[in-house]
This record gives sequence, C-alpha cells and structure tokens, in this order.
Amino acid sequence: MGLLGLLIRQVSHVASQAGLPIAVCSAEFLWDFQVWHLELIMGLVVLVSSGRYLLLKTCPDFAESSEAANRQVLTSLEPFDYIVVSFLPGVSEEFLFRGALLPLFGVNWPSVLAVAAGFGILHLGSGRKYSFAIWATFVGLVYGYATMLTSSITVAMAAHSLNNLVGGIIWRSTTSHSK
Repeated sequence: MGLLGLLIRQVSHVASQAGLPIAVCSAEFLWDFQVWHLELIMGLVVLVSSGRYLLLKTCPDFAESSEAANRQVLTSLEPFDYIVVSFLPGVSEEFLFRGALLPLFGVNWPSVLAVAAGFGILHLGSGRKYSFAIWATFVGLVYGYATMLTSSITVAMAAHSLNNLVGGIIWRSTTSHSK
C-alpha cells in the first residue's frame, strides 16, 4: 500500500509538470512535525482506542469482526512483533489514503469523506463485517481531519500505528490463545 501511495504521489508530480490539470500529491502534505502534534497524536490514540474498546464491549458484531481479524494476524506473534505489525500498516495505509489519495481528490471535506469510505471498504473481509468497515470509515474521517489540520501525514501515521499497537496489546492481554 505504501508503494502504491508513493507511485500515486510521483505520477501526480510528473503529470503536473507535464501540464496536466492534476493535483501534485506530494506538495499538499509534508513530513512536517511540530511539538503540538504530540498532543494531537495522544488525543487521537485516546479517542480511537477508547471508542474501539467501547464498541468491543457493546457491539457483538464488531467484537466478532475484531476478534477474527486479530486472531488471523496476531496469534502467532511474539510481543516485539506487535510493534512491527502495528506500524507497517499504520504507515503504509496512511501514506496511501491520507498522503496520496486525499490530496489527489482535493483537500476538502467531501474528499476526506470519500477517502475515509474507501478506507472503511478496505477493512471488509477476513472475517470482518460491516460494523468494522463503518468503524474504519469513522477512524478514516478522524485521521483525515488530523491530516488537514496539521498539513502533515506524520500525525495520522503515528496515531494509526499507536492505535494498532494499543489494540493488539489489549487483545493479547485479554484473550487466551495458543501459538
């Protein structure tokens, strides 16, 4: 996914340089990071992780979807592997969705919603149901807002990765599973 995001950003740059009327994806959101972004990242982690926890406790369909996905990916992993498995999709998905597709469609609310919906659809399958896709769409909206607010994809990447890590740690500590 990250490579696809990189390809989209590069093609948009080349197309724009050739005079085609297309947004330069790499110019919209930078790798900028400021100290106040840490506060936003922590707020996003609290918002998304607590929201996910509440859904796990109150929505059986979401809990089943989450359990199926976690069992498929996390069961055979050692604790250190959780860091890698949390950060790889967090970085690559954000690079594609908020770093390439969002600027390509335009940095505005309709585009944030469209990209978030695509992000939600991506999270269907592998035992995950529509409730999981709806949740992923909401999370995509949150990360899209953070990206627009900061003009940086690093906040969404960090928050997404940390939320994956928190979810994995909670799953591991509350689930009995065998290797």
